[in-house]
Amino acid sequence: MRVLLAHNSYQQSGGEDAVVANERALLANGGCDVELLHIHNDEITSFWHKLSTTLNLTGSARGKKLMAHAIERFRPDVVHVHNFFPLLTASIYDACRDAGVPVVQTLHNYRLTCAGAMLFRDGGPCEDCVHGSPYQAALHGCYRGSRAGSLAVARMIEVHRRNNTWNTRVDRFIALTRFAKGRYVAAGIEPARIAVKPNFVPDPGRMLPGAHPPRSGALFVARLAPEKGLGTLLKAWQGLAVPLTIIGDGPLKDVAVAGSGGSITYRGRQPALEVQAAMRRAAFLVMPSESYETFGMVSVEAFANGLPVIASRLGAMAEIIEDGKNGLLFRPGDAADLADKVKFVASRPDVLRTLSAGARATYEAQYTPEVNLRALLAIYEGVLKERHGLNPAHDPVATARTRLAAS
Repeated sequence: MRVLLAHNSYQQSGGEDAVVANERALLANGGCDVELLHIHNDEITSFWHKLSTTLNLTGSARGKKLMAHAIERFRPDVVHVHNFFPLLTASIYDACRDAGVPVVQTLHNYRLTCAGAMLFRDGGPCEDCVHGSPYQAALHGCYRGSRAGSLAVARMIEVHRRNNTWNTRVDRFIALTRFAKGRYVAAGIEPARIAVKPNFVPDPGRMLPGAHPPRSGALFVARLAPEKGLGTLLKAWQGLAVPLTIIGDGPLKDVAVAGSGGSITYRGRQPALEVQAAMRRAAFLVMPSESYETFGMVSVEAFANGLPVIASRLGAMAEIIEDGKNGLLFRPGDAADLADKVKFVASRPDVLRTLSAGARATYEAQYTPEVNLRALLAIYEGVLKERHGLNPAHDPVATARTRLAAS
């Protein structure tokens, strides 16, 4: 099984880059031959680079050429796109079509219908461009606060919506939750063209009883941006004696610094191993996001470490966190409701133990590498059979499955 991954990294590394690295290793360990076509926004260094990128958002001859060369060299069975914005562009699909190679694309955000990619505006969820013209984004400066930039991205969305690109150039999309799939269907992508497969994280192993100090306190790990609910978090903690550790960096860093003190400790950005260590020290994670998270990797990282999550009852979070099983849900933006949930779990160690066990059980059932590999291979199998009508004797996915079962 030969899989060509394609990914355009943003200037600030994030969850998408981690997912690409994890899935690349997952496929290789499962017996697939994997290559990555990678491009980075760091190459946008001058005004002319920015102008050229903006003018070519709807399609790039360079992106198509890069994909065509990668296909000619590697000869993949399937191309799996993680992000094409802004340098690769949707022109890479034309190269795949010309070569007769099926395409799978993971939908890490809502960029195909929302210039800001998060369906978030003015402090809450926004679906104006899902149901109406994407040019509304230009009125509000949804892309990085720039009306000109938002106009360019909106034009990209409108051109491909009008050309029906997503329903004619991509064999299968991967939505990370059922909720996210629903938003994409509302935006015009055919339901049968969207599979649901969550992300995964490597297994850090179970915490053995007595091997670690007792868990205590709350943990918040996120980019410090308005949609992550930092304001609601700090408001909820007024008067709470429960220790809270904040890890992250971003435009609201000054707000986090100003709000620290007393029971709140701000630690800034931390390496992955320290984040995991913090997850093994804390009693629960708080995830007060006020936007439609497409997935929320931090919640699954928490589950893997046996850490229950208190989250907003909103979008994908309300799907991933099962109230009373692996965490608790509160009303989005309601600091008083969040404070009540924190007080409850902080006063009930028996409940925390139950939620902790439920968090780890959820991880083992849904988010391990083994579960994810089986789901990913099934998606590849589906598109290959649709394209080529493969029988088991000549199916590269069947070969990968056999290697996986033997390993």
